[in-house]
Amino acid sequence: VCVCVCVCVCVCLCDVLFSPGDWCYHSQFPCPDEWTSLFPTCGGQSQSPINIVTRRVQYDPTLTPFVFEGYDTVSMHFVLPPEVGVQGGGLSGRYKATQLHLHWGIDGQPGSEHRVDGEQYAMELHIAHEKEQPKSEEDDNEHAVLAFFIEVLFWLLLSYMLRNQTSIDFRLNDIIPAASDLSGYYRYSGSRTTPSCEQNVVWTVFFRTIPVSRSQVGISAGRNSSRTFRPTQRLNGRTVSCSTSALFVPWTALVWLSTTPCWDLL
Repeated sequence: VCVCVCVCVCVCLCDVLFSPGDWCYHSQFPCPDEWTSLFPTCGGQSQSPINIVTRRVQYDPTLTPFVFEGYDTVSMHFVLPPEVGVQGGGLSGRYKATQLHLHWGIDGQPGSEHRVDGEQYAMELHIAHEKEQPKSEEDDNEHAVLAFFIEVLFWLLLSYMLRNQTSIDFRLNDIIPAASDLSGYYRYSGSRTTPSCEQNVVWTVFFRTIPVSRSQVGISAGRNSSRTFRPTQRLNGRTVSCSTSALFVPWTALVWLSTTPCWDLL
């Protein structure tokens, strides 16, 4: 599934992403390395993003396919209607979609937040969800984020945060791969990747990437355009699971023998 959207954007990230004096990304103040001084939770033990080391991933049979609800609903200005949500996929109930945003690099450099075996992708699309059932203060699964890698070094700024832009009608189904291609994914517990970095997020990072061609994307970046990704954080003993099982020979053989391996869609 290819993304058939052409967006021309001129944006000052400092105005769009945060209010002066709060926080920002690289080349702006304060950079992610300084977030902990302002937001102590950003120094917690279950922070995101992470580098996913595939040989240490554990198969979890409870990670079933997702049920995507309302993903064919027309949205405008990147505000997601209340009927958009997900369930299944090992989640504890239904989660309603709240927003989508992207993370990218600059000057042709990769900009995904998560990495797989050290590899960083061009961009990363996040569709954020919030649990519908009543929340408790101790709920560490209050939020669920679906993360998709974008495999091209051209900038697709599909962000609900881009204000004062021409109205764009779109469906999530037009952006992400078909549901039948999304049965393979990684799962771990982590945090938001922006301050104040609350550690209450169930992360799903899909194997299937989103291809975008040069002809499908048009971008005019603003003068303050910058990379907008947080560096990877320590795993600190957390388990990363995957939704499909694998049998494989030693790495030196460079041959995978599998039924539906965790790695065959990377």
